Amino acid sequence: MFRYSKDKVTVLSVLDTRRPKSDGKYPIKIQVCFARKQKYYSTSKTMTPEEWRKMPTSKAHYIVGIREDVEASFNIIRDAVKDLTDAGCFSFTALNTRLSGAMTGTINTAFVARIEAFRNAGQIGSAYIAKTALLAFERFAGKEIPFSDVTPTWLQRYENYEKGRGLRQTTISIYLRQLRTIMYEARTEGVIKESDNPFGKGKFSIKGGEGRKMALTIEQIGKMARYSGDATLEKYRDYWMFLYLCNGINVADLARLKFKNMYDGEISFVRRKTERTSSTRKEIRVIVTEPMRDIIRRRGNSPEPENFIFPILSGKEKDEEHIRSRCAEFTYLTNKYTSKLGEMLGIGKITTYVARHSFATVLKRSGTNIAYISEALGHSDLKTTENYLACFEREEREKNAMLLTDFPECPPADNE
Repeated sequence: MFRYSKDKVTVLSVLDTRRPKSDGKYPIKIQVCFARKQKYYSTSKTMTPEEWRKMPTSKAHYIVGIREDVEASFNIIRDAVKDLTDAGCFSFTALNTRLSGAMTGTINTAFVARIEAFRNAGQIGSAYIAKTALLAFERFAGKEIPFSDVTPTWLQRYENYEKGRGLRQTTISIYLRQLRTIMYEARTEGVIKESDNPFGKGKFSIKGGEGRKMALTIEQIGKMARYSGDATLEKYRDYWMFLYLCNGINVADLARLKFKNMYDGEISFVRRKTERTSSTRKEIRVIVTEPMRDIIRRRGNSPEPENFIFPILSGKEKDEEHIRSRCAEFTYLTNKYTSKLGEMLGIGKITTYVARHSFATVLKRSGTNIAYISEALGHSDLKTTENYLACFEREEREKNAMLLTDFPECPPADNE
C-alpha cells in the first residue's frame, strides 16, 4: 500500500501472513529490502487479509484509523532510510541504530550510551571523563540537547560560557573532544549528515590546552630529596620521588603494583592506559635502585607476593570505580603536600604529572637516547616520545634565549 524506493533500498507496508495472531489476524509490518535482504519493523497493528485488501479505499472509521497509524510508522522508517541514503551510508545496522533512539534522541542519550559502554568495558576513567563532559554540556544547554542544536556557533557560545566561568582551556578542550566523538559516531551511523557535522576544516576547531608540562631540574629534585622536617610533607615527598624514580609511573599503575611485580632487582608492569589499545602489550621494566628500596622500607606494606607495595589500595575495593576513587584521593593528597613543599623550597607547584615529565626531561637533558626514554615511558613509538619532549625543548630554548640579555649589574660610568 505504502511504498518508497531510493538507491536500491525499498520500503513498503505489508501484511505478514506467515504467522497469525491468536485472534486470527495478521500483523502489519514495514518491510525494508536492501542487498537481497529483508527486515521487518512492527507497526503494532493487525488485520485480516480481507481488511487489508479494503484498506486503500475503505472509508470505515476503524480501517481509516489503522491506515493512518500504519502510514505514520511507514513515514518514520521512510524518512530514516532517506536520510541514510542521502548521506551515502545506509545499512541495516545504521537504520536500527537510528530507529532505536540510542543516537537519534539527544546528545544526552548518546553520552549516556557512551558512558555505559565505557563502564561495561571496565574503562572507569574514560567513563568518568565522559560523565563530567555530559554534566558540563547539560549545565550549559539543559537535559535534552538535539543533535541539530550543535552547530559551530553553538560550540563557540559553549566555549565562551566555560571561559566566563573560569574553566581552563585544557578542560574545555577535553569536553569538546568527547562531544566531537559523539558527533562523528552520529555521522557514521547516519544520524546526521556530513554537512551537519560542526567539527572539521572550515568549521569549529578545538583549541589546544594552554597548560605546559612543567619539569623539574635535577637540582630542584635534589632539594626535594634532601628535605627534612614535617612528617606529612616527607611522606608525600617520598611517594612523589618513587613516581619519578619508577620511570615516571602513573598513580593508577603505582597503586596496583604488588611485590610479585618485583623480582631479580626490577619492577615489571604494563601501563593500564595502553593495555587495551596497544597491538602488543608493552612491559615496562624498572631497575630498583637503593633510594627506591629505602622508600619501600619506609612507606610500603610487608613484602608478601600478593601484597600491594604501597598502602594506596586495600584489596577490598568493590569495583573499578572504587579503585579509581582511592587513586584520585591519593593523587589529591600527594599534589597538595608536594605543592606545599615546592612552595617552601622556592620551586613552585609540584604534582604527580610533574614526576613523569621530570623523569623524561632529566634523561633527555643528560643525553640519554630517545629510544630508551620511549621504552621507559611505555610509548608505542618514537614519534609519541618526540612530541612529548618537544614542549620541554621549547622551554629550554626560551630559557637559553633569556641568558643572552642577562647582563651583570655594572656601576654607573664616571663621567667626571
